[in-house]
Amino acid sequence: MQAFLLADGLKFLPMGRPTQKPRGTFGQRLFVMREAAGLTQQQLAEKLHVHQTNIAFWEHGDKPPRGEVLPPLAKALHVSINELLGATPAKFKRPVAKGKLMQVFEAAGHLPRSQQKKIVELLEPFVERHGNGHKQAA
Repeated sequence: MQAFLLADGLKFLPMGRPTQKPRGTFGQRLFVMREAAGLTQQQLAEKLHVHQTNIAFWEHGDKPPRGEVLPPLAKALHVSINELLGATPAKFKRPVAKGKLMQVFEAAGHLPRSQQKKIVELLEPFVERHGNGHKQAA
């Protein structure tokens, strides 16, 4: 990895090019599950407290990560460990939103119910106006 010293600190630039090698069975499953969860490799890496290159390595390999990584990985992807390992078919729990929006909604889920209700009241008219939403009980 090449590094450059900038005024605001050291900046690392990724090197190389994407591999042309086909993904392994586990890697393909992990890739599909990560995409379905609406996460980038970097976001998933942050949730697991690992480097993004670990996620890329697992996605291009055929072997799952170490045992202690499996429970938090499954939780971050909203699947069971058996689904992650391919022992049972995956039943994706569709996230409410993707990427940054999903992170905000997850954080809002920890607010007091009165504040959550205010957020719903603010967003419902916008979503309904664009024809993408449906009214749910608060």
